Amino acid sequence: MTRLPKPRAILLDWDNTLVDTWPCIGKAANITFEAMGRAPWSEAEIRERVAGSLRDTFPKIYGEQWEEARQIYYKAFEQVHLEMLRALPGAAELLAMVHSRGVYLAIVSNKTGKYLRLEVNHMGWAPLFSKLVGAQDAPRDKPALEPVHMSLKGSGIDLGPDVWFVGDAGIDVECGLAAGCSAVLVQASTYDGAHKPHLHVRDCAAVIEEFEKSWNGGI
Repeated sequence: MTRLPKPRAILLDWDNTLVDTWPCIGKAANITFEAMGRAPWSEAEIRERVAGSLRDTFPKIYGEQWEEARQIYYKAFEQVHLEMLRALPGAAELLAMVHSRGVYLAIVSNKTGKYLRLEVNHMGWAPLFSKLVGAQDAPRDKPALEPVHMSLKGSGIDLGPDVWFVGDAGIDVECGLAAGCSAVLVQASTYDGAHKPHLHVRDCAAVIEEFEKSWNGGI
């Protein structure tokens, strides 16, 4: 297994990296499909197809009706997203440990920025992060690099292998590699995406293990 450099910064995805939001995303997505006269997607289809930001994915799904679909989705999402939000196992421990070591922490998410900030505050984790960058906060969203640069702005930290980019989807791996970071995929299943991460681990607890190893010089 690849040993990563000791990190100066860790940039994290949000949905399904630190918190379980698939039930909420699936519910809002299928409410939208039904309202737009379309067949619902299975959980597997939603997990496979929902990684990009809404402004990048909805025009591909709904064509000229995407703005109407967006309004329906947001209305459904707003009704349930906080009450359905759950931390993934090991996420709180990971954030507390990294923060206690003085490592720069930021979120780079394709969740719309205002909802991202509501959710981070709801979890009580906002004080742990230096930046919270969501969809539409930058001119383009992941895998474009603008939100990555925004997440480090003013930190004095340059992009490089000592910046870990951690997420659960191929789009996170693609973005991390393009930024020159150490790309960490957090996904329990096998992965055969086109972009290969530097490290593939099962969950946040495994990220903690790798962080400790890198922090202690590989011991």
